[in-house]
Amino acid sequence: MSEIQKHGDRQVENDEIDLLALGKTIWSKRRLITYIVLIFIGVGLFVAIFSSNEFTASTTFIPQSSDSNRGGGALGGLASLAGVNIGNTVMSAEIPPSLYPKITSSVPFKKALLEAKVTPEELGEEVTFKSYILEHNSPGILSLVKKYTIGLPGVLMSGIKGEKAETITVATNDGLIRITREEYDIFRIIDASLSVTPNDKEGFVALSFTMSEPLMAAQMANQTKKLLQSEVIAYKLGNAKEQLKFTEERFAEKKEEFEKIQNRLASFRDRNQNIASAAAMNQQDRMEAEYNFVFNVYTELAKQVEQAKLQVAKDTPVFSVIEPVSVPNERSAPKRPLIIIIFTVLGFIVALAYVFGSEFLKGVKEQWKEV
Repeated sequence: MSEIQKHGDRQVENDEIDLLALGKTIWSKRRLITYIVLIFIGVGLFVAIFSSNEFTASTTFIPQSSDSNRGGGALGGLASLAGVNIGNTVMSAEIPPSLYPKITSSVPFKKALLEAKVTPEELGEEVTFKSYILEHNSPGILSLVKKYTIGLPGVLMSGIKGEKAETITVATNDGLIRITREEYDIFRIIDASLSVTPNDKEGFVALSFTMSEPLMAAQMANQTKKLLQSEVIAYKLGNAKEQLKFTEERFAEKKEEFEKIQNRLASFRDRNQNIASAAAMNQQDRMEAEYNFVFNVYTELAKQVEQAKLQVAKDTPVFSVIEPVSVPNERSAPKRPLIIIIFTVLGFIVALAYVFGSEFLKGVKEQWKEV
């Protein structure tokens, strides 16, 4: 037998000895391991029993809108009078569904969502979502335990520092938005409750809202959907409305100019009815040419105003609802069997880590004593 084979056999024997030693260690500490696992199972049962039920209301819709080839809009029509073709330009201001989560996570959107009107079943009257969270939403036992045990130092520090009156400043393009600490805390609740998932492949958007009461979850899902669609419509129509405003302003200016030259030409004709001089005829021809040009521009702008009004209506996005919001009948959380399984596995891992860690420290102490 070669030396390599002997070394390999010894290695296998050592591995078997190590495994046997580990098995003996686990067997000798079986009671301790059992106690630790049982403690974790008890904690898991407590968490599973006292965790408040959560209900998720959802909806699915498809955003639809038509892109328009405007041919340069009002400017294109005016340019065509001069024989200039500026081409067909697609004036699109679409918000892709992939950006919908960015909209719902923005501070202005969440501030608007705080003012959403809801009607809690236990109140029977309409209140804002902010008022409901601050005054009527009672946390579960587990939330209170977490707040006044694990979160007690933070609560004390907040009281000492006076963070309840603190405001948080968020910069935006239009200025500064100031949010209070209470609003910030509600924003965190919204972030944990609201989910917006666009499906770029299929073209639909799934929106869901989770709360402890099924009716409230359904109402908030519906309010969030309406607010999101309003934001998308406002953004989409912004370009069309700006173009309508610009065209109407140019139309008003050209209308005033047209009326002035129309009055001048009428006055000139009244004054020179019986005059047949060449100079008068030339001046009349120039005024008529100017009148015709202004009239053509004025007529074209009138058409463009009507087209811009139609474009505003055409650009308004339409949302086809595939799955409307409904009040959920079954809770979405907590998953109690899964919680118990997780705590059981976690307890077994902690117990093994404690046993092996104790044995390791014991061996290290013995080595130090020998030295």
